[in-house]
Amino acid sequence: MTNLKVGGVPEHFNYPWYNTLKNKEYDKYKINLRWQDFPGGTGQMCKALRNGDIDIAIVLTEGIIKDIADGNPSKILQTYVKTPLIWGIHVAAKSVFKKVKDLEYATIAISRFGSGSHLMAIVNANNQGWDVSKLKFKVVDNLQGGIDALTNGDADYFMWEHFTTKPLVDSGVFRRIHDCPTPWPCFVVAVRNEVLENNFDEVKKVLDIINTENKNFKEIKDLDKTLANRYEQKLEDIKEWLKITEWNDGKPMTKNLITRIQNKMIKFNVIDKKKNSGEFIKNMYI
Repeated sequence: MTNLKVGGVPEHFNYPWYNTLKNKEYDKYKINLRWQDFPGGTGQMCKALRNGDIDIAIVLTEGIIKDIADGNPSKILQTYVKTPLIWGIHVAAKSVFKKVKDLEYATIAISRFGSGSHLMAIVNANNQGWDVSKLKFKVVDNLQGGIDALTNGDADYFMWEHFTTKPLVDSGVFRRIHDCPTPWPCFVVAVRNEVLENNFDEVKKVLDIINTENKNFKEIKDLDKTLANRYEQKLEDIKEWLKITEWNDGKPMTKNLITRIQNKMIKFNVIDKKKNSGEFIKNMYI
């Protein structure tokens, strides 16, 4: 058996992995695939890839591009979710802030530096025409940390995926004042270089299995009800989320797409300079 560890956020985007693992689809190819939840998100996963704690990460596009540029010894194999991620901009329910423009000098809760919550705060600031160098951040580790920071007044706003935080908005913990979609496909599959060198065929088989699952994912009977129950979401919210979310079923990552994303990330001051786009990717199907 080949042992492989895959990590991702404990959110509805990754239910296809849960399904294939539940059905033991990797076992028949002598692959012992184990899943690890990363509630701290992309920054936590990038660190785990660097440390060798996981082999494969289902990670935010902007976070892994920045981390590979900064020396993470991994490659992007393909997009996983090809539609944008909708980031809600949240304040505490009783906050004095009412509009996005009110937040220019406010303190931002982020899970980690280099995480999606950090990088998308920079994207949002650029969208608003703010001076990014004057942004103030408070590291809170994860969603619960964001809840605590906003409730206690240690930070003023927190950006996290719209539908994951919807129950917190509905229950009056957060108030969402705006949304900020990613200007690129949101999740990609990244793998450590060492694993690609030593277990190329096994990684390719893992991708074949998850891509087959993704191809027919929305056709699963009562999928909306299953997701609503598992992730404690309202049924109408899951139905809306499924309408706007598309999974990739095998199309590889291209240098052109990486170049376009890098151009946008430079424009948004998320990265300092562009690198050769071929350094970020590995095409499994050549």
